[in-house]
Amino acid sequence: MTGPVVDADRRVPALILKIGQYPLHSGGVGAIRTLGRLGVPVYAITEDWLTPAALSRYCTGRFVWRATGREDPGYLAARLREVGQRLGRRSVLVPVDDEAAVLVAEHAGQLSEYFLFPRIAPGLLCTLASKQRLYELCRQHGIPTPASASPATGGELAAFAADATFPVVVKNAEPWARRRSPVVSHTTVLHTAEDLLAVAPPTGAAPGMTVQEYIPRDHAEDWIVHLYCDASSACALAFTGVKVRSWPPHAGATACAYAAANPALARLAERLCAQVGFHGIADLDWRLDRRDGQYKLVDFNPRVGNQFRLFETAEGIDVVRALHLDLTGRSVPAGAPRRGRRIVVEHIDLTARLAYRGRSGYPGAPPPPRHASTELAWLARDDPLPFLAMWPRLAKPVADALTQTRRERARRRHPRSMAKDGAK
Repeated sequence: MTGPVVDADRRVPALILKIGQYPLHSGGVGAIRTLGRLGVPVYAITEDWLTPAALSRYCTGRFVWRATGREDPGYLAARLREVGQRLGRRSVLVPVDDEAAVLVAEHAGQLSEYFLFPRIAPGLLCTLASKQRLYELCRQHGIPTPASASPATGGELAAFAADATFPVVVKNAEPWARRRSPVVSHTTVLHTAEDLLAVAPPTGAAPGMTVQEYIPRDHAEDWIVHLYCDASSACALAFTGVKVRSWPPHAGATACAYAAANPALARLAERLCAQVGFHGIADLDWRLDRRDGQYKLVDFNPRVGNQFRLFETAEGIDVVRALHLDLTGRSVPAGAPRRGRRIVVEHIDLTARLAYRGRSGYPGAPPPPRHASTELAWLARDDPLPFLAMWPRLAKPVADALTQTRRERARRRHPRSMAKDGAK
């Protein structure tokens, strides 16, 4: 695959880092490919030797971890140091989930001998990754965001549910908590007070959840911003796009999206990063509330987003390439984002299409480009093995997704009788 020449330092390898066991992660494969195509040696932390990422032709080597995210972070940092010792050269770290990003920030002193990564205060990074603390940070800096609350006990949750306007969005409050004691398996839209109360632990202890205002999809547009900020918190790259489909529907990970210019939203994201002093890659989810015309920040992921390959400049720079260039002393070329691009994450877009029944996710959202070039998250002509390795692992997730789709349809027909199932 040919493209613009990018002045990458091929002497400096990269390590793709994630915590937990989820081998169907197309963002990690995308990070391996985008650096590997430049001739950069790319290594990866993988669940086993046959994950899609491990089988990429651009993966120079893999380190198999059985980590679940429930381990002591100090233990994981020590394991990561061992990987650094084995690599033998300081390598650029590319975290692809929140836990990995937090781990690196909290153990920067131990890891800096072996790795290159943006230096950012651990407290700030943890705040950005925390659903409730992000809400408080946004209010402090005048950034619109949906109303949010984190009931501390079962009693507080019951009081909240009695006065809440439904539906509501429920999320695990903290990155590590979603691995150790998740309240919900993923971002979940709940439609009744009974649904909400059912997710509280029976002990009455702190639920560990954030409950967020739901912006009705008939009055909303879902936008994404991917950016890279340098050490001075100046935004070297900022891309904007529209989410077409997600899984789970209307609340989950991007299944299909397209690039779309939105200078006002890009400026809003850049202002937040500058005000808080952020450095590195970020993936931000915004929801335009057409009732008041405000873009509201829903999530700030201080690491590579799964759909980052949707965005690149005419010079061939995406956020992962920008990270490697910047941390190795290269300049990040300024350039306009390429338009007319779309991304499809094949394994979740299959089920998302069924749930959406061919409709766009958000009525009234800007139409996609007429002649879009499609970036497939898994299938690549120059690197086919990850796509082939993905399918044997797909049977159970697809079956689970179809079951969830049937439950959601049943809920819409019989909301009260399905309350218990809906909270699971």
